[in-house]
Amino acid sequence: MARTLRLLRYGALGLGAVAALLPFYYMLIGALQKKRDTSLGGLLPDPSNLTLANLSGIDDSFSLTTALLNSLIMTAGVVACTLVFGLLAGYALAILHFRGRGLVFALVLLVQAVPFQLLMIPLYVMVVRYFHLADSYAGMILPFAINSVAVLIFRQYFLQIPREIFDAARMDGASELRILRSVAVPLVRPAILTAMLVTFIGPWNEFLWPFLITKNPDMQPLAVSLANFSQSNSTFQANPMGAVLAGACVLAVPAVVLFLLFQRHFTSSNLGSAIKG
Repeated sequence: MARTLRLLRYGALGLGAVAALLPFYYMLIGALQKKRDTSLGGLLPDPSNLTLANLSGIDDSFSLTTALLNSLIMTAGVVACTLVFGLLAGYALAILHFRGRGLVFALVLLVQAVPFQLLMIPLYVMVVRYFHLADSYAGMILPFAINSVAVLIFRQYFLQIPREIFDAARMDGASELRILRSVAVPLVRPAILTAMLVTFIGPWNEFLWPFLITKNPDMQPLAVSLANFSQSNSTFQANPMGAVLAGACVLAVPAVVLFLLFQRHFTSSNLGSAIKG
């Protein structure tokens, strides 16, 4: 009986995995097809109908390397700012004692309830009219520089660290920044990786804000360039849908690779082992 239940459980998990991976598989197969095949047989790779021309067709319409570089710069800037400000804010909210700490934490929670679209118009006016940051990396990065989710992640991890560690560091004469850099950060390495991956997906796939802030095609990230391509130039390709799917593959590959590389780090470290007794 137990063996049967185990087999049923693994079978259900296997079906769920197949259902989750099928769209990615179809995207990859569709991106490599010379002619679009929407039948069930199109799910099977046909060597005579496979090509890389869809990818080269995208590169002929716009500079794929430039778009990838713009996406990488924007994402790296957002991730770096998120980690720095998230570590500082999370450490302050979890470890330091100051008047109004509870109110600040409540405001951090409140920010998550405010949709970004509600702030987009005043942000656009401020960034473009007052700061003159249109068609710039700073203009794309600044609205996402602080992520409340990252602040919450770091705060929760800092709360798990025994306070005796910080007290011992203070007794040794270490400043708060020295404690944060030399003591706290090494202990919350899983939180850093988690925040990095959670933050990476947003700016890498972000379309609306870069679309508003960039008018120069040489400054547009990959998501915006692909959207413009699908609306204008994809119809001139031999397989328009295949070209769009090829662009989607290029956009999805970095996120998938990053997750596969760092998924084993999504485990909590044994924070209690940092002190004796």
